[in-house]
Amino acid sequence: MLRCAGRAVAEHVHRPRLPKELSPRPYLHPVRTFGGVVVTEVRPADHAHHLGVSLAVPDVSGVNFWGGRTYVRGQGPVALDNHGAQEHTGWLRRDPDGSVQEVSWTREGRELLKERRTISTRALSADAWALHITSTLTNVSGEDLSIGSPATNGRPGAGYGGFFWRAPKEDASDPPPEVFTDTASGEDAVHGSTAEWLALAGRDWTLVFAGADEETRRDPWFVRTGAYPGVGSSLAWERRLPLAVGAGLSRRIVAVVSDGRLDRPAAAALARKALSA
Repeated sequence: MLRCAGRAVAEHVHRPRLPKELSPRPYLHPVRTFGGVVVTEVRPADHAHHLGVSLAVPDVSGVNFWGGRTYVRGQGPVALDNHGAQEHTGWLRRDPDGSVQEVSWTREGRELLKERRTISTRALSADAWALHITSTLTNVSGEDLSIGSPATNGRPGAGYGGFFWRAPKEDASDPPPEVFTDTASGEDAVHGSTAEWLALAGRDWTLVFAGADEETRRDPWFVRTGAYPGVGSSLAWERRLPLAVGAGLSRRIVAVVSDGRLDRPAAAALARKALSA
């Protein structure tokens, strides 16, 4: 159980038992506001491979670490036997308010990537707390790799892959969550943007996402609100990301979890506070 200021805010499922077509991986769910509102969803009917808060990549040199079907150029989404798994291999630190874990990204026993993942929490106010996630991936496969997405394989706008947060759907009678940045509003306007921060506001909760370093801030945001509510930071938006043998890449994300439906000034203030914590 992950805690913040002494309160349980998330469950860290580090060794899930899932079928291989879901690309098993560690994830956080349920994640809650201080007020107890659940702001994640796992294995929803619309996308069974969405697992709360996780790191998922649909194409690592042809291996699917996202789950579900693989987008094939000229064919569209295809069910392939190409799924990998992220296997928790050990804790370097495990405290109530955070952890450092090692994760092995494998395909049929062959290790492609070794990851060090750091998770920590910080209280920001009586109604909001911040989740910090740092991931460092190292290519240990013995050969050059590259990270891709459905967009790099021919599906425009589908550049997902990396950090991903699946939020819960509201009741059928409620409108989709509102999404906005400091300068734009709505899925069409913010999807694919490189805004400093991005907020997803539901009926009685708000999530505010920000890159915590320059490299992460250059990654475009992947956003869905109409089909389902989800936000990700994209590693391969338009072109494949090469990762030479022995090389590494790091990304740092901070996500604010707040009770209530925040407006733009309140979301901006919490983003600034989370990044300075």
